[in-house]
Amino acid sequence: MVSAQPANDSVAVKPNEFSIDLQIMSRGEARYGGMPAVPIEVAENLPEIKSDEIPKSNFVLSRTRLPINFKRDWLEVCVTPQHSGVWGEAGRGSFNLHETWVKMTTRSGMFAQVGRVALNYDDERIIGSDDWAMVASSHDILRLGYEGHGHKAHLILAYNQNANVMSRGGSLYENGAQPYKTMHTLWYHYDLPKFPLGASLLFMNVGMQSTLDINPNKTWFQHLAGGYMSFWPDHWKAEASYYNQFGRNENGVKIQAWMTSAKVTYLPTSKFNVTVGYDYMSGDKYFAVPTGHNIGMVHHDVIKGFSTVYGSHHQFYGAMDFFYVSAYHDGFTPGLQNAYIGSAYSPVKNLKLNASYHYLATATELEDMEKTLGHEIEFDASYAIHRDVTVAAGASFMWGSDTMERLKRSNTQTNLRWGWISLIVNPRIFAIKW
Repeated sequence: MVSAQPANDSVAVKPNEFSIDLQIMSRGEARYGGMPAVPIEVAENLPEIKSDEIPKSNFVLSRTRLPINFKRDWLEVCVTPQHSGVWGEAGRGSFNLHETWVKMTTRSGMFAQVGRVALNYDDERIIGSDDWAMVASSHDILRLGYEGHGHKAHLILAYNQNANVMSRGGSLYENGAQPYKTMHTLWYHYDLPKFPLGASLLFMNVGMQSTLDINPNKTWFQHLAGGYMSFWPDHWKAEASYYNQFGRNENGVKIQAWMTSAKVTYLPTSKFNVTVGYDYMSGDKYFAVPTGHNIGMVHHDVIKGFSTVYGSHHQFYGAMDFFYVSAYHDGFTPGLQNAYIGSAYSPVKNLKLNASYHYLATATELEDMEKTLGHEIEFDASYAIHRDVTVAAGASFMWGSDTMERLKRSNTQTNLRWGWISLIVNPRIFAIKW
């Protein structure tokens, strides 16, 4: 039967592809120091904590995913169930669909995608899936776009609602999977032909539900506009970004904030590199207070604290996540300066070693406080035991300043240690083409 077929049929591409993958990640963590923020009147009267009284925490996190993918010519379908939690927790963690989407693509490069999607753009500083977090991040969206000839253009549309208000005809949205009511994003990227330079432009319009009792159904819109650029000549890679935020926050307060970053990596060999970088996020001098709710606090009409929106925050600003993951008290942000240097080395096949240092400071001048927040040193290593199995471990040390103590309103922020070890198993358990 095979010999009777035409020659071109013997190499024809099979139109249907189906696969099932398994992703299991477990991570044990040990934390030393660091307490939740407390009210200022409590913080000012906290007794000095002795070394044997500093809070410690040990736990194991886990996540299991089962990505199921189907592809036929112009049609793609993905369903990814996910379970995540802490070993031994009540309720045995949470189960959800991390991704579930349908994508249709034309031969000209136009596409439409609808469903729950994990979004990753550029260096993931503004929009990323934040995969370090066990639950990670995904968005219920409609995405339209074009990709071809070095050009990529994506339009993302989202509208969120709570089921318990639908029957009452209301539009109030709170405590949802994402903090926004609506989101409109336009992203464009271009790679120059035959030249190692790529650039992106990003515009976001995010509708946030009002938190004011006088008008709970009102939606305030905050905007973000900026770009990202990367340049990678031989043995070098340079990256830079700038973003501006404006509009109003969920309290109706005006926003005038911005951030910029720059990073240069030198790669003399395939086994070794050195990176130097700097991040700057604008900040506020005082706590942001809604109109009519400023009794006993300083009220200001413009918020200058930059929000990193929906990025993969763990990749930036220090691995201990004291900034833009763990907020200051009442959400106050004096901005951030992050100057860092790091190095990566692969002494043998499948082994990767990393080390870095961060100098951290506020962006704004604060009354009676210096700008320096602290110094952080990080180490991590990973080893691929098998193509489907990787073991990784890391340790971080932070020496916080008096400014850090006062902003976090805790006197356990000056000598912090954190260590972790993880096992990642990611095999393809079934695949077929027909």
